Amino acid sequence: MTQPTIIWDSGTAYDLFISLAVLHNPDRIGLRGPWAAGVRSRLPNPEREFLQEVMAFLFLPLGWVHQLPEPKNALTVLEQLAAIPSAARLAALDLHPTDRHGYNQIFQQVAERGRWTVNDQAALSAILDKMMDSRLSSQEKKRRKQAITLELDWWTRTEEFGERFLSALQTYYEVFFAEDEVRIEPALHIAQDLAKELAHSLPFLELLEELSQGVHLERTWQAQEAVLIPTFWGSPLTYFADVSPTRTLVAYGGRPATASVVPGEVIPDALFQALKALADPTRLRILRYLMESPLTPAELARRLRLRPPTVIHHLHALRLAHLVQLRLGEQGRQYAARPDSIRATFTALGNFLEQP
Repeated sequence: MTQPTIIWDSGTAYDLFISLAVLHNPDRIGLRGPWAAGVRSRLPNPEREFLQEVMAFLFLPLGWVHQLPEPKNALTVLEQLAAIPSAARLAALDLHPTDRHGYNQIFQQVAERGRWTVNDQAALSAILDKMMDSRLSSQEKKRRKQAITLELDWWTRTEEFGERFLSALQTYYEVFFAEDEVRIEPALHIAQDLAKELAHSLPFLELLEELSQGVHLERTWQAQEAVLIPTFWGSPLTYFADVSPTRTLVAYGGRPATASVVPGEVIPDALFQALKALADPTRLRILRYLMESPLTPAELARRLRLRPPTVIHHLHALRLAHLVQLRLGEQGRQYAARPDSIRATFTALGNFLEQP
């Protein structure tokens, strides 16, 4: 493949939005729910309820953050968002920079009409099936339908959304993120410096696998430019976002293996997630199968005699722990064990127990 041009970007502005997404869906990265709820409880009731509703549907606006001026921090987000007319803020944050499916057009038409129809709802569901993994459980499909309904409702009230979102984001910054921003910024600089060193010696796809801790792209990388962005709150997940036909953003986990997303936590997230994953007998069986050869969730489900959604749940836990590799290629999603990471877990455990 032709090596893409690497563009380096960083800033706590990305983590401002990612932290909000994580706090409203803590299971996504294995964060303790009660702690996340405690942070949300610092917000006054109107702002807390509003963000709870909005974060059910709002995609991470990585493309919007990418075009912000330096320094890309939370104050820049608030200043730039305030400069946008209230009625235009939802479009700036929610519309897709590269929309190949008509997603944007539906919402723009809803905003013009001031109402939405069941046809709009059905069309959006069909588009999301194309854009995302459509193999959802019945509960997940129900949640997605509710999220689409909420999103359509707010597109009929864009002025109100713009005013309330800016106010809620300002409050979130004041009660939590302003202090946390100081904590995470040095880690982001270190993560980017380490990534730049790796880029000198690794081909792009190998670099991507290393930074993502196990996402292996078997298909050809399409974009001519790759923007690599370290995130603290996003670890251990990786977020991809096309911002133009030639440019793709990759926000990778930049939190140190010895650190925790919870301020002041002694036990590193990476060690806790690995030990938690290994404590389950089904996951141990999955790892044994994956040590032999890469398998799809459906193949694992047949061997384990479990429902595919159950297997996917276990694979997600193993992925959070960096114990399996996710392969994306012509065979679809395949998973393979990461023996080096498994051995590193026990080394990390020994180091943790032996430190003063």
